[in-house]
Amino acid sequence: MFLVDILSYRNLFWLASREECQMVIFREASKRTTLPSIFTCLKALTTGHNFVQGIGDSGLSRGLRNDDYFATIHHISNIVRRDIYMERTLNKMKISVIVNSELVYRVLRSCCNCGIESFRFFNWARTHHPNYDPTTLEFEELLKTLARTRHWETMWKIVHNMKSQHIAISPSIVSFIIEHYGKRGLIDQAVKLFNCLKNFDCPQTTEVYNSLLFALCECKNFQGGYALVRRMIRKGVVPDKRTYSILVNAWCSAGKMREAQDFLEEMSRKGFNPPLRGRDLLIDGLLNAGYLESAKGLVRKMTKEGFVPDVNTLNCLSENLCKSGEVDFCIDLFHNVCGLGFSPNKDTYKIMVTASSKIGRLDEAFRILHKSIEDGHRPFPSLYASILKALCRSGQFDDAFSFFSDMKVKGHPPNRPVYTMLIRMCVRGGRFIDAANYLVEMTESSLLPMSQSFDMVTDGLKNIGKHDLAKRMEQLEISLRGT
Repeated sequence: MFLVDILSYRNLFWLASREECQMVIFREASKRTTLPSIFTCLKALTTGHNFVQGIGDSGLSRGLRNDDYFATIHHISNIVRRDIYMERTLNKMKISVIVNSELVYRVLRSCCNCGIESFRFFNWARTHHPNYDPTTLEFEELLKTLARTRHWETMWKIVHNMKSQHIAISPSIVSFIIEHYGKRGLIDQAVKLFNCLKNFDCPQTTEVYNSLLFALCECKNFQGGYALVRRMIRKGVVPDKRTYSILVNAWCSAGKMREAQDFLEEMSRKGFNPPLRGRDLLIDGLLNAGYLESAKGLVRKMTKEGFVPDVNTLNCLSENLCKSGEVDFCIDLFHNVCGLGFSPNKDTYKIMVTASSKIGRLDEAFRILHKSIEDGHRPFPSLYASILKALCRSGQFDDAFSFFSDMKVKGHPPNRPVYTMLIRMCVRGGRFIDAANYLVEMTESSLLPMSQSFDMVTDGLKNIGKHDLAKRMEQLEISLRGT
């Protein structure tokens, strides 16, 4: 027989050189036209659609099924990443008919950590395919890849090439490059790029200012960052939340909390109030710098004075407190701020319910859950799953089953992870018949159980002598999976 398994081709790629493998594949394909080879997916693609429509349309609009199309992109990406003689291999594939903006963009994005290789592929696509006209998206994706891999000279060649073709560079790409200059400690190059943006018809927006501010703070040049903010104000560029956060976080990371406070007060005096209150920014900066105790002290001072933190700030603080094991302090803080008029959101309730359940304070978890229901929040699976798991761990299975029934009525329907967790906890607690019932209920809800769940339940039923029920579970799995 002439049938060759796809694994045989995979072995060819491992055992022989890439060039020899391709010659073997082409030779076998020429002998047997009915054999599905690795290049059958390289059919003619429709190139009349524009790039944006091509991404959104189905695979059939490209002339290929989705699986074949993305298998083609994956294969080309592997060649770009690993083949020394990339151009020769791509030419032998004879894929000129399918090279368009969408394919080039997807390959560049797939090879985002291979700078020079991506540059070579982009040049190959432009020089060997006259019908291919690169768009701004391909140029910008290549710029991001070259900046990420520190190929600065090649990156600037692409920038000047874009300028010669009158292709504008967006502020988001400029910000990306400036930030990577800062991460590498190349602050002079970042400032030079910022100053010459007018030559590339790119405006100095708030986003670009923020990226340069980030680069200055990465290099510990706080005074330069402060001067940059003052220049923003003189130029009429309005600072946003990220502007304040970058500088405050940098000062807090360096232990200069006094300077951060003075900066926020000066901005307030000048009429440029931060989108968040100054203390919230300070708390965020202290948390990002790892000064948890200082953040706790600042929050205590705020609550004593009758002020409450922002909801995002409190959520961030609560997460850090729970990770450090200070759940009791977190719960007390939650009740204190709620007494001052704080309005929690879904994330706040999830953090508090999960933390209370993990340390066994189920009464507190139920109290917070009922408060969320009173506030108009319908319980969602990841919210009540932690209480359900805590009840099962403590052996209160009857209470857990009753609570689960209530949540199916009052809350959102349970999802697959909740059912899987409940089945696993029932098996651990020896409640095999209940686990089997939840397996059946799960299938009735059009949720496919994991094979491990069937194995655990079936083995448990056999151990307690319920062979008939175990056989029914096995038949149910066969009917669902077809094997």
